[in-house]
Amino acid sequence: MTTWFAGFRDERIDVPTAAGTIAAWIGGNGPPLLLLHGYPQTRGMWHKIAPRLASSGRTVVASDLRGYGQSGSPTPSADGGTHAKREMARDQLALMQVLGFDRFDVVGHDRGGRVAHRLALDAGAAVARVAVLDILPTRTLLRETDLGFATAYWHWFFLLQTGGLPERMIGADPEWFVRELLSRWAAEPARIDPSAVEEYVRRFTPRAIAASCADYRAAAGPDLAHDDADVAAGRKVTQPLLALWGARGAMGRLYDVLASWEAVATDTRGAAVDSGHFLAEEAPDETLAALEEFLTRE
Repeated sequence: MTTWFAGFRDERIDVPTAAGTIAAWIGGNGPPLLLLHGYPQTRGMWHKIAPRLASSGRTVVASDLRGYGQSGSPTPSADGGTHAKREMARDQLALMQVLGFDRFDVVGHDRGGRVAHRLALDAGAAVARVAVLDILPTRTLLRETDLGFATAYWHWFFLLQTGGLPERMIGADPEWFVRELLSRWAAEPARIDPSAVEEYVRRFTPRAIAASCADYRAAAGPDLAHDDADVAAGRKVTQPLLALWGARGAMGRLYDVLASWEAVATDTRGAAVDSGHFLAEEAPDETLAALEEFLTRE
């Protein structure tokens, strides 16, 4: 992993939130850019593009979300409120502030994209631009759930179950579970570096499993309530927003991804990338080119 992030510092940053500590790779010099990973991964998912983003004149911060990888986590609550996107966004805002960055761009994939969306809404003065990779807004998916979404994203409804059900079932063979999800969701599984897969498996500990279940429980609880409140109040993302999605993934197949983001943001653009769910690993060149064009636009 160190060789992937050559020139980066592997740091544990104390933050004044319930997470306590956020783990991050930090490298480069210039305008700050925060990279947030998805499920069931860690900050390592950015290894194919983070160094290239840093070499183009940015300070790149690739962090682990609360409870994932090597970041800290409070004990999950029954309703997932401890891992609501609002709380996870506060972790990342605090991380950037401790590092001395009052305003920054943010790119999030999967769960990280949901944290990025919440960050843009709750910390508008701090977020300059936001990019979301292979997601639709949480509220759109849950309020308009149909057979297609429930079949493709069955794990949402499995992971939000309470009483220890998903934790015990996943914990029986976590390595198989991680590898199976990566294989199912990628259009080109062979493009995900085997060393990255090993890293995701190694970090998918009982603590991470518990936190990730709380993350998904929050989606149908406090996250949905927060999103409903935003819609009721007419709040939208006002920063420039880029939506990228996998042309061979479920989101692109089932939805008009760009239209879904245009409904919740005022300055939106987007495009499909020739990949499945894992854009930064399956199609790093195309993903990087789209991000670079967006992040350098005046």
